[in-house]
Amino acid sequence: MSIPASPIDCPNFLLAHLPENEYHALKPHFEFITTPLHFTFYRRDERIEYLYFPLSGEHSVLAVMEDGSSVEVGTVGSEGFSTIDVLTGSEQALETVVCQIPGESLRLPLSIFKEAMKTETVLRRLAYRYLQAYLAQVSQSVACNRLHTTEERFAKWMLMSHDRVPGDEIRITQEYLATMLGVHRPTVSLIARDFQRLGLIKYGRGVITILDREGMEEASCECYAAVRKQFKRALGLSMA
Repeated sequence: MSIPASPIDCPNFLLAHLPENEYHALKPHFEFITTPLHFTFYRRDERIEYLYFPLSGEHSVLAVMEDGSSVEVGTVGSEGFSTIDVLTGSEQALETVVCQIPGESLRLPLSIFKEAMKTETVLRRLAYRYLQAYLAQVSQSVACNRLHTTEERFAKWMLMSHDRVPGDEIRITQEYLATMLGVHRPTVSLIARDFQRLGLIKYGRGVITILDREGMEEASCECYAAVRKQFKRALGLSMA
């Protein structure tokens, strides 16, 4: 894949819904990059130089503690961009953002984005609608991490990732899943084993295959559906 020739060809929702003139004004400044697993987009408190518009894959927003432990507080896929921090006027990352599902992105210099946001453009309107949906996701995540079981959160995370990959295979390690869920690795291993026994997933080395989507939705907490609803309301999307 390379830089899409026109917005209609672009897998990123926000860019795909730009008018031709706005997209082509940005296009010379885009850089197509691959984003492998663990690729770091931003580190907390470091300067923001680029925005990343995912074409595929998934970005994970992590709250990192002083002892190095971390927990996921938000995710970004082809419905949006990393990082929304720039919409507050910040030029320093509030959280660490890494790639949790490999893919590709279009990278745009922050200076170009800020210039494009100065006037009442479609990009500006879409970016702030996305901010609304993203903040709803983060708020729901806070409640979810406090109130719901690890099994429910595991199912929710799997569904969100399933929405952002082609097919049914999700490439993820137990270690990384443990980080996403804020639990120890043996806990993830036990949950994955139980879900496999129930016929919901197939788990191999570094790959989880969704076998029963409907069953996973039943196993998930209410947060998956709640976040989908917020994205649909803000952007006309069912993706969480």
